[in-house]
Amino acid sequence: MHGLLQRDSCLEDCLHEASLYQMPSSLRRLFATILVYCNPNNPRELWEHFEEQMSLDIKKTENDTQNVRYQVLRSISSTIESMGKDINSYQLLDEDIIFDNDEFQSREINDELNVEIPEEDVTASERLNTEQQQVYNAVMDIVRSNGAVALATASLGVAASILPGGRTAHSRFKLPLDADGKSTCCVSKQSALAKLLCAAKLIIWDEAPMTRKQHIEALDKMLQDINDTTLPFGGKVIVFGGDFRQVLPVVQKGTRQEQINSSLVYSYLWPTLTKF
Repeated sequence: MHGLLQRDSCLEDCLHEASLYQMPSSLRRLFATILVYCNPNNPRELWEHFEEQMSLDIKKTENDTQNVRYQVLRSISSTIESMGKDINSYQLLDEDIIFDNDEFQSREINDELNVEIPEEDVTASERLNTEQQQVYNAVMDIVRSNGAVALATASLGVAASILPGGRTAHSRFKLPLDADGKSTCCVSKQSALAKLLCAAKLIIWDEAPMTRKQHIEALDKMLQDINDTTLPFGGKVIVFGGDFRQVLPVVQKGTRQEQINSSLVYSYLWPTLTKF
């Protein structure tokens, strides 16, 4: 950025509009995204303006003001770290923000378990057709019967934004931008993200046909690595959603085989779901 924006009014308008209908967890992720990618002129002013709205869910279970602020900042920091940045570079407070690492890793899992699901999303299951209902019941019996972690991702940011607790696949799995057959995800086995992925029983990837097969293969290798197993996708239940009819045909020379290979990747995913 070249300092062309003297005020953050457009960013304030964005956060204000989101605060009217988005859950606090989604608002915190939006705030973190704005810090990283929009380079606001005065990050602290934005923080002070919207701290209250970003804290509403945590205030339901926590009365201490300092603990509420700590948890809100920790949630924002987690998103910022997933984008390769440090929350302290934005000087939201007068002093550096320091988190306990073990507690931070536990919070990553607890945050996912505590994602609020809108009532309309819950009742939507009543409108599924017979085949959809069978898959829905099978997944719910596996995951929710023992209170396991479920992660929602999508290939596109727009799709991810409408999923409760949703993140883009690139953000969640640290997928490489320029992937090839040897690529893997940039996830350390000792990281908080690795522990979260190990704890997850179910991973949902919406708009999967919009991604490259190398990204799915990279996720497969990473999950096998951090779970110390050779089972497909580390033994996790993976649900891929999307519609191949939305994918425009590519007619460039040499890409037809890649399309065929991509289809083969998806075709072998379904048997992995029936093992759990």
